[in-house]
Amino acid sequence: MERTGVVTFKGNPLTLLGAEQKVGNMAPDFTVSGRDLKPVSLKDFQGSAKLISVTPSLDTPVCDQQARRFNEVAARLPEGIGIMNISMDLPFAINRFCTTAGIERIKTFSDHRDASFGTNYGVLVKELRLLARAIFLIDADNTIRYMEVVPEMTNNVNFEKSLEAANRLLVRR
Repeated sequence: MERTGVVTFKGNPLTLLGAEQKVGNMAPDFTVSGRDLKPVSLKDFQGSAKLISVTPSLDTPVCDQQARRFNEVAARLPEGIGIMNISMDLPFAINRFCTTAGIERIKTFSDHRDASFGTNYGVLVKELRLLARAIFLIDADNTIRYMEVVPEMTNNVNFEKSLEAANRLLVRR
C-alpha cells in the first residue's frame, strides 16, 4: 500500500509504504535489530506501555535532538513505560551514536534489515528507504493510544503532546 500527501522532505512530497495506523488500532508486531544485532519484536515488550520515537537517521541534527530529549525524559517518567527509538541506521552506527551522545535510558533499534516496523506502521519512505519522523504511544495491551507522523521530515515531533499523552496513559493504569 502506498500513500502520498502525508510527508515531505524539504518541501518535496514523498510516498509512505505500508498500512496507515490510527489511534485505537492494535499495534502491529515488528522485528527490528538491537545494538547487539539480535532480533527484537513488539512481543518482547508485552505488558508494558511503549513510547516509540521514530527517526529517519540519528546522524542528523533533528534526530539527534529527538533521541537526546527522550533520553532525558526517560529519567523523569514514572515506571511502567519503555521508551525506544527506531531508525533505519545500522546497529553499529546506532551503537556509536548512543555511546558518543550518552544515550543510556532509551532502547535503540534498527529497522534496516527488513523494514518491518516501517512497513507495518506505514512510515517507510519509498524514495529514501528511511522512516518518516513519528511517535507511537502504545499501551500495555498493545493498543495505539497516541501517534504523530510529522508532515515535514526535517521538523521536530511535538514533544509536549507526546509526553502529555504518555503521562495520561500512565495515570489511567
